[in-house]
Amino acid sequence: MKRTTTAKVKTINPATEEVLKEYEIMSKEEISDTTRKAKKAFEEWKKDINNRIDFIHDFASELKKNKENLARTATNEMGKVIKEARSEVEKCALVMEYYADNGKILSTDEAINTDARKTVIKFQPIGVIASIMPWNFPYWQALRFAAPSLIVGNTVVLKPASATMQCGIEIENAFRRAGLPDGVFQTLVGDSSIAELLIGSSYVNAVTFTGSVLWERKWHKKPHP
Repeated sequence: MKRTTTAKVKTINPATEEVLKEYEIMSKEEISDTTRKAKKAFEEWKKDINNRIDFIHDFASELKKNKENLARTATNEMGKVIKEARSEVEKCALVMEYYADNGKILSTDEAINTDARKTVIKFQPIGVIASIMPWNFPYWQALRFAAPSLIVGNTVVLKPASATMQCGIEIENAFRRAGLPDGVFQTLVGDSSIAELLIGSSYVNAVTFTGSVLWERKWHKKPHP
C-alpha cells in the first residue's frame, strides 16, 4: 500500500539554525473554505464603519499588550534584533490607530469638477483582498495594507512568507483576541505553492503582493486561466 504524506513547511531560527516549528501546508479545499468564509464575512463587515473603527482600535490595543511576544516571534523567525522587532510592532499599532481615527474622513465621498452636472468619487469596499507578503517586515508589510483595507470594509486573507509563518499566525490570533468577527482576517499556512490557489480563488476580488521582479516574472510565464 502506498503511504500518503502531508506536505509541510518549516520555520528555522537563522541565528541558531534550530527548527522552530513544522506546519502542515493547507490543502486546496482548505484554502477554498478560507476564502469562502472571508466572502461571507464581508457581507456583514462592510455595513457599519463605526463597528469597524471600534474593532480596529481594540486590535491596536492588543498589539501593544502583546508586543513582547510578537517581537520575540519575529526575532526568532527572521533574525531581526529585538529592539527593531518591538519598534515594528509599535509602528503597526500606530498605523491601525491612524486609520481607525481617520477612516471616516478618508472614505467620505468627494465632489469634483467635470463637464457633468454633478460628479462624485465614492470609496467603497470591493470584497476579499488576498495578501502575499515577504519575510523582512512580517508584521508591518501585512498590517500597513490591512489597516486601510479593513477600515473601508474589505476582508483579508494573508499568505505570509513561509520563513515567518508564526508571525502571520500571530496576526490572526491578535485579531481574534480583539473580537473581530470570524472570517474578517485569516492567515493561510503554506509555502509559495499555495499562492496560485489563493490568487485563482473565485472568492478573491483583489490581490496585493510585495516581492521581487523574478517572482513576478515566474507568474507572468504561467498565467491564470
